[in-house]
Amino acid sequence: MQIGIIGLGRMGGGIAKRLMKHGHTTVVYDQAEKAVSDLASAGATGAGSLADLVAKLDKPRAVWVMLPAGKITEETIETLSGLLEADDIIIDGGNTFYKDDIRRAKALKDKSIHYVDVGTSGGVWGLDRGFCMMIGGDKETVDHIDPILEALAPGLGKIERTLGREGDPIRPEKGYIHAGPPGAGHFVKMVHNGIEYGIMAAYAEGFDVLKSKNSERLPEDERFELNLPDIAEVWRRGSVISSWLLDLSADALYENHDLTQYSGQVADSGEGQWTIDAAMEEAVPAYVLSAALFARYRSRSDNTFGDKLLSAMRHGFGGHVEMPQ
Repeated sequence: MQIGIIGLGRMGGGIAKRLMKHGHTTVVYDQAEKAVSDLASAGATGAGSLADLVAKLDKPRAVWVMLPAGKITEETIETLSGLLEADDIIIDGGNTFYKDDIRRAKALKDKSIHYVDVGTSGGVWGLDRGFCMMIGGDKETVDHIDPILEALAPGLGKIERTLGREGDPIRPEKGYIHAGPPGAGHFVKMVHNGIEYGIMAAYAEGFDVLKSKNSERLPEDERFELNLPDIAEVWRRGSVISSWLLDLSADALYENHDLTQYSGQVADSGEGQWTIDAAMEEAVPAYVLSAALFARYRSRSDNTFGDKLLSAMRHGFGGHVEMPQ
């Protein structure tokens, strides 16, 4: 299948490469000309502008927008809406606020252009591991682009099937799901990221407690000099708190026990706050998720070792760089 991809950063470039690896053809565009030329040398068709990209796609066209949420994505989709025609498809794979998806889908429907929102998880590792995707849109359109989605997804891999699931694997078992109408995909991804904040905060606080066990505040016979890299390593293997985030923590701690390469000033990309906003609208208590978000805010003025581990995990899965102070 042919698809256009706009935005060739950490994840957009990986998406293009993974699709080509699975036999799909891509037309790619980015404001950074080198990103376009690099992918063109790997087999993609480069485009010099949005109009050029649209002209190089066969009808009905499918265009995947992989840009930061906000103004740049809004402007790109607005421009595309004037270039595309009836039955073409715009896919937003970034971290857009789900209410913006609902608004856009309604506006594009008036032009008979289909809109699909794809909450995409996998970070810089998605090229090799595959991307977990949560998708919003009408069934016919999602089914039409299914070859693209299946190629991007991780597939069954080595994960054991859930007890009771039998027969041919369906989308969720392969790592992607049609969550509902436009907006539903990004809503599910938004809550996913809210949960991610909470899990990361729990690891960060726990390792901070371990590191502080040698504090001068404690009686001398109650102090332990604990080996954090080895503790992370043993927890990775058979414990009930093993996870990919713990794997990334183990990598970071083994590289530098004190994580001095991180400032501990932990950024956030908005989804945590949006998740709390949704919880408030729904009158759902979200104590852990709220505390995890507020901990990130606090880290920017008063940070701890645990905050450095948060930064290390963010760098591990997403390539987010938070420099030393």
